[in-house]
Amino acid sequence: MSAAAASMVGGQGTVVAAGGLLVLCMGLWATGLVAEIVTALMFFALAMLLELAPAQTVFSGFASSAFWLVTSGMVVGLAMNRTGLGDRLARRLAAQLPASYPGFVAGLVAFSFLLAFVMPSNLGRIALMVPVVIALCDAFGLEAGRPGRTGAVLAFGIATPMLSAAILPANVPNLVMAGTAETLFGIHLGYLPYLFLHAPVLGFVKGALLVACTVLLFPDRLDGKRPELPPLPPLSGEERRLAAILTVMLGLWLSDGWHGIPPAWIGLAAAVICLLPGVGVLSPQSFGEIPLKTCFYVAALFGLTGIVNETGLGADLGHALLGLAPLEPGAPARNFATLTGLSIGFLFAATANGAPALYTALAEEFSRASGFDLMSVLMVQVVGYSTLFLPYQAPPIVMAMDLGRVSLRDATKLTLATGIVSFLAATPLAYLWFRLTGGLA
Repeated sequence: MSAAAASMVGGQGTVVAAGGLLVLCMGLWATGLVAEIVTALMFFALAMLLELAPAQTVFSGFASSAFWLVTSGMVVGLAMNRTGLGDRLARRLAAQLPASYPGFVAGLVAFSFLLAFVMPSNLGRIALMVPVVIALCDAFGLEAGRPGRTGAVLAFGIATPMLSAAILPANVPNLVMAGTAETLFGIHLGYLPYLFLHAPVLGFVKGALLVACTVLLFPDRLDGKRPELPPLPPLSGEERRLAAILTVMLGLWLSDGWHGIPPAWIGLAAAVICLLPGVGVLSPQSFGEIPLKTCFYVAALFGLTGIVNETGLGADLGHALLGLAPLEPGAPARNFATLTGLSIGFLFAATANGAPALYTALAEEFSRASGFDLMSVLMVQVVGYSTLFLPYQAPPIVMAMDLGRVSLRDATKLTLATGIVSFLAATPLAYLWFRLTGGLA
């Protein structure tokens, strides 16, 4: 490296270069001007060419357990599609849906939440279920152009990223947060404690608020008759094997506090079994159909936050934010609201996938200023990044819009209403639940 280049990236120059790389990558990821995989590879190339950090920091995302959980989630999602088990679950849902419009929407939202336990991929669930939701709308008489059809598609599309925030391995923002916390602080999150802390409010309360907003903004009614659906064929051998794999995987996730195996390695083992000849349900060649661009994107996010932390940029950003944010020890309610607001603010700049990386990199500064311990600071952000205001903040919503032929105007109307109501109603309830369960310390 030349002396001039060394001088440029040395000392304060390194912080400036890291800040420029942060703005460049987050801006491209947020706007979508360049494909996310191109931006990810650009990050790796520029970080190494400028020698902003050692290779083990730049490529630390590939060593993170969250990277492997994303990868294994892609495999499981493909298996659900290929075997037909996902479609079978959706057909069983249709048989249970009430023949009333509010019940129909509530059933779709509930199914979105339950499906996240066994199919840890937001985009996979959207790709699988939106065509099924459209078919269900047709079966229940909600033809194209009716507000109920728009409401049903959007309710499922918004529930997918919003409610899955309550389940640790179920979406990319959770994994970015968990992976960044592991990389920077050595913190490993447990599946069941995380679920217990977040599911009551972020799963159940926010789900109910989403249903209420959908029914109010897109009012419709069904004729009260349940459609006649053809009987399901018997379970195939592949479906039985996959169901067994998923049952064991979920059981081990729920009991990780007892056996101590991180969720990522359980998910990876399930993915391997799905690909084993004779035992699994996918051919090894099927791995070529996995969208690895998402995995590289996650790895790049972890590497970027590692650089932000190692260069001192995170500390500088933290001090700047603390000059504006009213954080002080002894004011837990105000601190909770402020941290939630900071997490929401990052959504507008970096979307739901990137926001946890930025917030988590500053968590130590927030912890010192608020008096909360580091784990509490990390958990508060989940309340924030699960509060979505605009469709672009969560790629699964955009994908649901495209598949369901829903206008941006309608999607924005529902995301904005749900975001405002969630912030005003669910955030105070989350604070009370955190206090009741010891989630704030």
